[in-house]
Amino acid sequence: MRNKFIEAVEAEVKTKEIPSFRVGDTVTVNFRIVEGNKERVQAYKGLVIAIHRNGASSTFTVRKVVGDVGVERIFPLYSPRIDSIVVERSGRVRRAKLYYMRKLRGKATRIRERRKGF
Repeated sequence: MRNKFIEAVEAEVKTKEIPSFRVGDTVTVNFRIVEGNKERVQAYKGLVIAIHRNGASSTFTVRKVVGDVGVERIFPLYSPRIDSIVVERSGRVRRAKLYYMRKLRGKATRIRERRKGF
């Protein structure tokens, strides 16, 4: 039995419209960053390698390669700091978590595209 107060808070937080995306998709996360007294939106484009679904505290991990270094960032799904999530490309994968991508380099990191209707 869940606490009524927790359910009420989660329902309030989960009103945000989130696009449908899966593990294996390439997404651009537009994230608001505060620097001093200024606020700007920074785009973070990469591959979704994991989604942790836990109600209002759900998160997703996005991995990108900068130079030769892999950079991963975990975003809270219902964060007010996320301006928008844009799905650039849908990937076809057979795993729930793509942690094996950390070991791959170059062309080995390619993922097949998921086409509609298949």
